[in-house]
Amino acid sequence: MITQQQQNTMQTASTNNMMASPNMARTVNHGAHEILDVHEVISGTLGTIDQYLMFEQQIKDPELKDIVVRQRQFITDQYNVLVECFKTGQDPSHPTSSYMMKQSNDVVYGMKSSQPTKPKQSAAEIDDKCLSSLMLGCMKSSAQTMTMAAGEATNPIVRRVLQDSIPNYLEMAYEIFLYQNKKEYYQVPQLKEEDTQQLLNSFATGGSQGTQGMQNIQGMQGIPNMQSNQQNRILQ
Repeated sequence: MITQQQQNTMQTASTNNMMASPNMARTVNHGAHEILDVHEVISGTLGTIDQYLMFEQQIKDPELKDIVVRQRQFITDQYNVLVECFKTGQDPSHPTSSYMMKQSNDVVYGMKSSQPTKPKQSAAEIDDKCLSSLMLGCMKSSAQTMTMAAGEATNPIVRRVLQDSIPNYLEMAYEIFLYQNKKEYYQVPQLKEEDTQQLLNSFATGGSQGTQGMQNIQGMQGIPNMQSNQQNRILQ
């Protein structure tokens, strides 16, 4: 049976915990949704790094191997930056950098006849076409997951790191696509010329209202944005 003294002790401890909760919350500057989404991003990034390491051992084309090595090194650095600011909620040791691809932007359009694709029956059938497709899938998936997490991040530093990382993953995906396109692994079909032109010309700008709106936007751009300036200083 609980005595009156024990009840008083339990009530005092409960009151102290309730009073400490706001202070404790202020030391952890992450929201619950953010924690879960960023945890998923980091886990996925770690899986991508491990997969790239396996791909590197199987790739035969030196050009594709160069891509996988450079991208793995870049992704590893981005992973470290995100983990650092996620754990501390503070500035990382260095800001996110920009990925620079080596591929030209020349895209080959049109379709050529090729053999139908089917599931591989043995590991020996895994070739550079397959491996580069897996790489492309990793990059597209990472960009999508980061976009969703950035929309839920409440910590301004974590949010900025995620937002700055998304263009890099899209750039790496585009580099892989250009490689595949050049090798005819990824062919790009086109619509008929008249259909293309009809769709391209199916929209028009907003006229005078659109012009006035653009002037208003340009006027607003001259007004300092305190929040943006603060976020920029965070990672400088």
